[in-house]
Amino acid sequence: MKVAVVGATGLVGSEILTVLAERNFPVTELIPVASERSKGKEIEFKGKKYKIVTPAEAIALRPDVALFSAGGGTSTEYAPQYAEAGITVVDNSSAWRMDPTKKLVVPEVNGQVLSAADKIIANPNCSTTQMVVVLQPLHAKYKIKRVVVSTYQSVTGTGVKAVNQLMDERAGKDGEKAYPYQIDLNVIPHIDVFQDNGYTKEEMKMIQETNKIMGDDSIRVTATTVRIPVMGGHSESVNIEFENDFDLAEVRRLLTEQEGVIVVDDPANLQYPMPKDAHGKDEVLVGRIRRDESQDKTLNLWVVADNLRKGAATNAVQIAELLLKKNLI
Repeated sequence: MKVAVVGATGLVGSEILTVLAERNFPVTELIPVASERSKGKEIEFKGKKYKIVTPAEAIALRPDVALFSAGGGTSTEYAPQYAEAGITVVDNSSAWRMDPTKKLVVPEVNGQVLSAADKIIANPNCSTTQMVVVLQPLHAKYKIKRVVVSTYQSVTGTGVKAVNQLMDERAGKDGEKAYPYQIDLNVIPHIDVFQDNGYTKEEMKMIQETNKIMGDDSIRVTATTVRIPVMGGHSESVNIEFENDFDLAEVRRLLTEQEGVIVVDDPANLQYPMPKDAHGKDEVLVGRIRRDESQDKTLNLWVVADNLRKGAATNAVQIAELLLKKNLI
């Protein structure tokens, strides 16, 4: 199994390499791919050293699968070339997510949609991914009418420049800025660019991607996405209105039984999900499970996941695992 990791030197690319190793994905040959300026540098994977090649060079090496995490521009340019060469692409950028000809996949939610014809498969936005894993069993049982979500997103979602900005500010040093404002000791209600309707692109991603992944455009979603000065994971306050009433004990059972979810919900002992506890985990943590007492058939949840893992790297590797299991690569 020849595996290319495109964007191997970035935050998510590095995490993909970690996840591939941890999950013992059957890599017989690794092809690390990065920009021209990184060509020839070496990275280590499972005790062996591999030389970085450019995206164009990697096509000629004919990997079986290419895990892309190098930004929308690279994906738009190279993913079709890889697909044309018979290489299956799992893309982490936003380039293909809402393309009606491409599948948008979270394996625990809609992995069944994958087929041999899918040569470019989109990995969802990190904040959408963790939410839909939790929504799936509840929608199947009670049918979701509406979701109101507010996010509290880690600086790691922006990238290494944002991590450096936070650390510089914390140390009282000047440095390169990823955000238009100070992030340390602050909260910025602005992720990605603002759209004409007053929502940010990140908020619209959560709305549109949820409908596509869940395969149900009747689910109404509204989102407010916020950057906070933490590392380790994204948190979400999720309010869900159902068509049918629910029993809280059954909700907990459904979530406990859902693949990829860990219920952390014991308020009496101050047990609830936090980003520091999600860090390094592949699962989505859910807690603060309670009725919305202001409205019938409505539930409140607190959902946390490591955005570099389940929100990006792990989900991409899980898609590759599913492709392998279904003999599609």
